[in-house]
Amino acid sequence: MKKNVIVSLADSNYFELLNELIDSIIRFEKNDEVAICILDAGLTDNQKSVLSTKVDEIKSAEWDIDVPSFKVIGKEWLKSQVSRAFLPKYFPNYEKYLWIDCDAWVNDWNSIELYFKACENGKLGITQTLGPGYKVMSKVNWLFGKIAIIKSQNFKHAIKSKIGLDKARKLAFSPHINIGVFSLEKNSPGWKSWQTNLEKTLKAGNIFGSEGLAINMSVYIDDLETEFLPLNCNWIASNLLPKFDEKQNTFVEPYLPNYKIGIMHLAAGIWNGDKDMRLDKKIKINIKTLQDNSKIKSLRFGH
Repeated sequence: MKKNVIVSLADSNYFELLNELIDSIIRFEKNDEVAICILDAGLTDNQKSVLSTKVDEIKSAEWDIDVPSFKVIGKEWLKSQVSRAFLPKYFPNYEKYLWIDCDAWVNDWNSIELYFKACENGKLGITQTLGPGYKVMSKVNWLFGKIAIIKSQNFKHAIKSKIGLDKARKLAFSPHINIGVFSLEKNSPGWKSWQTNLEKTLKAGNIFGSEGLAINMSVYIDDLETEFLPLNCNWIASNLLPKFDEKQNTFVEPYLPNYKIGIMHLAAGIWNGDKDMRLDKKIKINIKTLQDNSKIKSLRFGH
């Protein structure tokens, strides 16, 4: 029986991305040591049939916390904002869980091993959206003099979710944690902390982003013990484009020492005009190379 599992979720619109994520995992020799499980948030029968030949389990995602129906009607994919905080409920036969959003893919197996190592002894393994080359960490609107309105992602979501001004202030300039890739052990106290905070954030705030705010609360307010992994373990390309190493034929960080990208994450989309690379595999962009060239490339797996 495999002890470690990688879990993701998708609806029918993101099936191709999910399929690419799975293909990016199973190409590695060590994938045999890890189970792959999928939460279904609106996949078609044909899509599930394709996936069933590649993964260990597929289960339907549920609303594990009650949310107003008017907020989610016709948006089954929003279950990802709730169900990922309850992975041991869906797939109870594993010891360590690694969640990877379906709009991400694995470029280097070392990142997979790091995430499973990071969550030992009940810790949360996760990456902050903070690193060399990031030029803006929080937005503010300057009114006059030294007076400004904070518009950081954590603060904005915290205020809307009505978790209390003191907590919102504590989160305001904390480095944002992206929940698109994380690891936790089955018996980690992190699950309960996250679920409790998620119940609070769902009451007043938007469904989308609620789980991210909740995990930021767990880390920065509840002091959940956390192992912060390098940025290349969850490289959000919309924040900072990678470079391409023509000699090694792989994506790397754009600054020295140009570490290999471990997990490429297309969160928020990679846009060309009004077209998003996540939904249109023909979209390509200009990427600089380590050899001082430029290439027109897709950031999707296998394209």
